[in-house]
Amino acid sequence: MNDAMPSLKTKNQGIVQSIERGCRILDHLSKGKQRYSIQDLSFELNLTKPTIHRILSTLRHFGFVAQDEISKEYHLGFRLVELGYTVLDQIDLRKVAEPFLNQLAGLVQETVHLVILEQGEIVYLDKVEKVNDPKSLRMVSRIGRRNPAHTCAVGKILLASLPDNERDEIITQKGLLRKTKNTIVHSGKLKKHLADVRAQGYAVDDEENEEGIRCVGAPLMNDRGEAIAAISISGPSVRLTTERIHGELKTQVIKTALEISKRLGYKTGSSQERR
Repeated sequence: MNDAMPSLKTKNQGIVQSIERGCRILDHLSKGKQRYSIQDLSFELNLTKPTIHRILSTLRHFGFVAQDEISKEYHLGFRLVELGYTVLDQIDLRKVAEPFLNQLAGLVQETVHLVILEQGEIVYLDKVEKVNDPKSLRMVSRIGRRNPAHTCAVGKILLASLPDNERDEIITQKGLLRKTKNTIVHSGKLKKHLADVRAQGYAVDDEENEEGIRCVGAPLMNDRGEAIAAISISGPSVRLTTERIHGELKTQVIKTALEISKRLGYKTGSSQERR
């Protein structure tokens, strides 16, 4: 997982230094051990202890961070949870897709995701789990989490939908992190793979993001024929066999993606629908 926020430089026009530092602190608290002392944050963010303390005190006052009474370490506050759900509620895409995701998850009895591509990474907007087997492997994905685009089906289908220059810029800036032995980490091989993905209209994650997990994904199109999001079906590789992926599940995820796309204004009869 790569949850890093974009680099912020205080010399950039419009950037307020104290807010930039506060954002860096919040981002840091969301990663690693997730609980930090002022000394830890000062060392790891290269900021003075008084600066860290002043910013944390402000963030704590407004509920964005909290402090453990015993260890005195700081962690993210529940105010961020409230804001996160507010953002999700304001996203029409999630509301439009929700009934279709529930229907798809119930039909295939696997986990279904809705994601967008943001700043070169995928962000999970929604997740539906409807698996009958209580002993089944649980997906580690969660709403709001980020992931490298090249390692998963939804990310690959969205990368494949981009103009070549935008896709190449993401690959250059983000790099190709290896998550498993199956992850594609060579740019030439990835570009060829994405060309195949674009031609077939769906993408497969063959244990490239998590060992033992496979996914198949398809894009959601807007009224201009642009891929603005993607959905996927995910599950253990013992259930999501290659035959099932390229048969039943591919058909269902493409069908559902097209139904959602139509609700978003996508016009039928295009090349995407005929695939």
